[in-house]
Amino acid sequence: MIGSPSLLTMVLGFVLVLGPLVVIHELGHYLVGRFFGIKAEAFSVGFGKELAGFTDKRGTRWKLSALPLGGYVQFAGDMNPASAPAPEQDGLTPQERAQTFHAKPLWQRALVVLAGPLTNLICAVAIFAAFNLAYGRIEATPVVQDFAPGSVAQAAGMQVGDRIVAIGGEKISSFNEIPQYVVPYPGRTVPIAVKRGEQTLILSVPIGSTVEKDRFGNEARVGRIGIAGGGGKLVSVGPIEAVKLGFEQSYGIVRMMVTGIGQIFTGERSVKELGGPIKIAKYSGEQLSLGWLPFVYFAALISINLAFINILPIPGLDGGHLAFYAAEAVRRKPLDLRSQEWAVRTGIALVLTLMLIVTFNDVISLPIFRG
Repeated sequence: MIGSPSLLTMVLGFVLVLGPLVVIHELGHYLVGRFFGIKAEAFSVGFGKELAGFTDKRGTRWKLSALPLGGYVQFAGDMNPASAPAPEQDGLTPQERAQTFHAKPLWQRALVVLAGPLTNLICAVAIFAAFNLAYGRIEATPVVQDFAPGSVAQAAGMQVGDRIVAIGGEKISSFNEIPQYVVPYPGRTVPIAVKRGEQTLILSVPIGSTVEKDRFGNEARVGRIGIAGGGGKLVSVGPIEAVKLGFEQSYGIVRMMVTGIGQIFTGERSVKELGGPIKIAKYSGEQLSLGWLPFVYFAALISINLAFINILPIPGLDGGHLAFYAAEAVRRKPLDLRSQEWAVRTGIALVLTLMLIVTFNDVISLPIFRG
């Protein structure tokens, strides 16, 4: 185990991770909105009081705000940064109203909203693709070469030389595909199909649960079945395959996020495992202390997190707006203004409540409170 990074390193890591990713997210909204002829009144990195900024020739106020936990683009016609529609009696001319967000067709508004999370996802895919192109991919056959002491797989009847062909009905073609079907599911029992000679056997394997620590002392409860494969090899990939692998890696991370949240709701995992800004700052500093490559990889993970969180159907977030538009498509008319206002307020209250919970989790997980 190595020492924790300094406070300065954590602050620097947090700013270098969250700042660019917020800008990328909001640029997605801004550029697609501008493509459809929507006027942007403000582009803010952070919330609250403006610390610095300037107004461009199109009348958009670009600013850095005091609370660095996100950002927003406020389009013409928005009553607030959450994009609640302003009243019709807004004093705008027909030409000005045509440039407002809410005057645009439903499909254009949906694309503007969707552009933010998609830009974050594309950013992550691009980072993974660059890593794949630079270093290649690991190729390792899913054949069991050894067992860890107390292996649950060995206890369930698995043998050295068995080739794993499926886990939980999901086809396995490489050894490095196995963790995504094991690590997130400690305590579960899964069917594992193995090929032994000419036979295919289905083994019922209870996934072991273990708490592991990284080099900084961070703990995580993970699933293990106690098997080891043979030595893999790095295989070079071209640009197309690198991007394809980038999408597959991003999908795998999203899948694990969905699994983790589902486990919290079902009680399989504790809400204490959720983290917020303090934990992001801590992990950012740790990864930055390891070098730029681990740090950039971590930034890709956070970019996917931002995309995933924003697409959740919570009013006030991008997913909440898309839910409104889905309702509008079904009803053939938008929800009334009062309903949208109350929904946005409720959504913001939920987000703030979640922020309080994860911040509390972050604080009590600090070393000063352990023991």
